[in-house]
Parts: sequence; structure tokens; C-alpha cells
Amino acid sequence: MTSTWQQFDRQLVRYTDLGIHLDYSLMGSPDDFLERFEERCAEAYREMAALEAGEEKNPEEGRRVGHYWLRAGEEAPDFKDQEADEGTIRQYVTETCARIRQFASEIHASGAYTHLLVVGIGGSALGPQLVADALGSSEDKLAVAFLDNTDPDGFARVLGGLPLGKTLTLVISKSGGTKETANGMHAAAEAYQEAGVAFAEHAVAVTGVGSLLDKKAEGEGWKARFPMTDWVGGRTSVTSVVGLLPMALQGLDIDAFLEGARLMDLHTRSTFTPNNAAMLMALMWHHAGEGKGSKDMVILPYKDRLALMAKYLQQLIMESLGKEHDLEGNVVEQGIAVYGNKGSTDQHAYVQQLRDGVNNFFATFIEVRRQFTDGSQHQDTAGDYLQGFLRGTRKALAEKGRPSMTISLPQIDATSLGALIALYERAVGYYAFLIGINAYHQPGVEAGKKAAEAFLDFMNQAREQLRESGRALTAAEVLPHVKSHETPKGEPQAPTVEDVYHALNHIAHNDGNVTLILGDSPDKDTFQFGG
Repeated sequence: MTSTWQQFDRQLVRYTDLGIHLDYSLMGSPDDFLERFEERCAEAYREMAALEAGEEKNPEEGRRVGHYWLRAGEEAPDFKDQEADEGTIRQYVTETCARIRQFASEIHASGAYTHLLVVGIGGSALGPQLVADALGSSEDKLAVAFLDNTDPDGFARVLGGLPLGKTLTLVISKSGGTKETANGMHAAAEAYQEAGVAFAEHAVAVTGVGSLLDKKAEGEGWKARFPMTDWVGGRTSVTSVVGLLPMALQGLDIDAFLEGARLMDLHTRSTFTPNNAAMLMALMWHHAGEGKGSKDMVILPYKDRLALMAKYLQQLIMESLGKEHDLEGNVVEQGIAVYGNKGSTDQHAYVQQLRDGVNNFFATFIEVRRQFTDGSQHQDTAGDYLQGFLRGTRKALAEKGRPSMTISLPQIDATSLGALIALYERAVGYYAFLIGINAYHQPGVEAGKKAAEAFLDFMNQAREQLRESGRALTAAEVLPHVKSHETPKGEPQAPTVEDVYHALNHIAHNDGNVTLILGDSPDKDTFQFGG
């Protein structure tokens, strides 16, 4: 796959105010591809405009989709918002940003804190992690750490390295009921207590108004509470209080970040497709995967500061586009698998397969034109080599017919990062409209949460049965005593013998009162309380 100079010249989009370019000349799309999609693009533009105007685009959850409103508060809708204390959307956005700036300024001026701990999961952690890693430095006002799982060993590793008396903790959860975040919060509170430090005096809640977490923070007198709204989903929340508060506390420029996103929004609202980078990306995804996600998306950022970009985009893209049904209820099983590393590390990791192995992907290179200078006087600097490897890998893939596009940034700063995130957010939205799915709900995630709750219920019942029996039992012998789990909607989930076996096995490895006696096979294994 090759491109001529004329193709490159024609298929390069440049936003001069941002310094951001998109080169899709190596994606191999036919010359008439944009023309063929003209009507579908026009419909997608209308759908996006309706979404931004406040039309409900997440009917299953009865929610608007408002992350685009966050970039420019003075331009946000002025209608009433139930989630914002009965104020308007515009008031919520502008007042929350003002509060974030004021609170961060007060924290910095106090000199009481040197570290920031962010407790969250999914979008409540991935966005802040990406920003912290991409823009952070030794000059940060607060050093940032994260609890983003429900792994007790991970909790201990992070908490053990923090000076808790000088650490401010943000707990981020829209509902306040997310188990992973609740576990992290409890672990942090216990660590503070053991260190002789009052947790509430160092804790800030970022949550929905009236949520479980909101009530807990109010009742215990936490240092501050910041409101989240239902019209911003976790995977698009980095330009909301979820991303802006930790960013401001870290000492980063939230205004430049929002301005980058705002400017990219302006460019990618254009209905002139040849100059709309987000729509062009969506169309190239459609072309590469035939509108069915038949090829994976490989993200190759040639910059250490963007090492978390692939991880961030995995959630944004896969949670948004990985859907079983289309908008009409038909089974379509859509999605695009995303993975990536960083250049030139990937050169020594998996580029061999990308070039010579199964042709089941398209690549996106992310270039940063301005490199950090180390003062070297050598003819070929480290940055020169990084650029050489990017261009060399891109060419090597093209020679074997492997499609790629390249996003070029002038440098890594708050403005360019905000713009890059906004570019991908809108590309995801356009692609979803092109293929007719809802990009803004996540029924599969909810199914996983329900199954996890059922398993915990089975585990507690199995433990109690062992306690009551006083003798060694197999999983099959315990099963009849484990009742179905009742969901809030009254949909019972019945346990299987394998569910019970895994529950008992976990108990035996983590509860000192339960012993596992290995048999010849799992069905012969027995478990005994007080062994």
C-alpha cells in the first residue's frame, strides 16, 4: 500500500490554530469513498447536532449526552437540569469550574498537602491517569497516586508510599455504590486511621448529588464535595470535574485543556467532511473494518508521555462501540478492539507481527513534532531517532499493505492533549451514528456488575453452610444450600456447582478458618470450616 505525493497533499487535514494534523493517505480508501458516504455523513451530522442541542440520545437510561457542553460554560444550554440542584446546565458548568479553581488555589496556598490520592475506577481513573502522566513533572503542586482497582495488594503498595498526613484524597463515584471505589475508599480510610490522621479532614467526594457517597461525605464532614451529573458518562468525563479537579490540584492548566477541547469541537462540528478530522477518522475506521469492526485498532504513540493513550482509548472506544444490538434492536455485535504500546518500544515488541503476520488491524501513529532537547550536539539526536523509527515503521507497514493513519501534534501540553481527547470523543460519536448503535450506554458492564454481586452472595451463603455443617463438604454437597441471588429488578440468578466451587476455593485461600482438602479432581475436593 503506497500513497502518491498528490494523495498525501489531498488527504492531510491541518488545524493551524491547534497545530494538529491528520494524515489518512495510507488507509487505502477508494477515491470516491467520501462521496459514497455523503448521505450517511449528513445524517450523522444532524444526529450530532441534535445531541449537542440536548436531545435525549441515551433512551435506555433516559439521559442526555452532554460532555461537549463542558468545554465552554458560557455556550452550554441554559435549560434546567435536575442533576444540578435545579439550576441550569450553563450555571452548573461555569460554577463548578470556578469552584475547582478556587478550591485548588486554597489547597496550594495552605501548604498542608504535598500528595494527592485519587480513588476511582474506569473513567473516574483512566482520564485523570492519562492527564497526570502526560502533563505531570517534578514541578507539580501535588504528586498524584491512584487506587483504581479492588486489589488489596495494590492498595497496600500505594498507601504504604504516601505521607498520609500531607495527602489529600479524592473519592470519585457517580452513584457512590461502585464496589471497587468503595473498597479503595475503605482501605484509604483505614490507612489514615492507623496513621493517626483524620480521614474526613483530608477527603473530598466527587459524586452525584444525594448519592450514597454524597450523604456519607456530608454526614462525616469531609473537606469538600463536588457534584457530578448523569449527562456525563465516565468514559467522556475527563473534561468534567472528574478530570479537572485532580488536574487543578496537580497544578496543571485546566483552562488550556478545556480550550484545546473547545477548539477541536469547533473544527469537528464542520459538515464539510474533507476538513472534519473526526468524521474522516470515523470513515476510515468504517472502511478498514467494513463497518463491522473486522480489524483491530492499534494505537502507536511515539512519546513516553502518551504511554497510557491506548489504555484510555480502549475504554472510550470499546465501551462505546462494543454493542450487541443496534438502535432498532437487531443483533449486530459491533465493536472495534483496541490495543497498543508506544514507539519505539513496539518496534521490539509486536511490530514483527504487524508487518509480517495476520493482517487483521489498522494502525494509528501519534506523532509529537517538537521533541525535548537534551542539549546534545550529535548529528542524530534521540528525538531524530524517534522520528526515524516512526516514519520507518509506517513505511514498512505500508509496503506490506497494512493500513495506517497518523495524527500529528505540535507538542505535549494541556491544549494539545485536550484537543486530542476531544478528537477521539467525536470520532467515536460519528462512527456510532454511521453504524446505527448507541455509543453512550454500557449494558455489558452492568451485566458484569450484577454477576459479581451474585457471586459474592453465593460465597457468603457457602461460607455459612460450611460453618453450620461442621464437616468437610464438596462443592456439589454445598450447592443445594445456596439460594438464588435476587437482583433489584427481581431477576433471580441461580448458582451452579462451578460457582460454588470457585467461591469455596477463594474462601479457603483467604479465610484462615476454612481448609481445602485436595482430592483427585475438583469434584472430589472438600472444604471444611475450622479444619
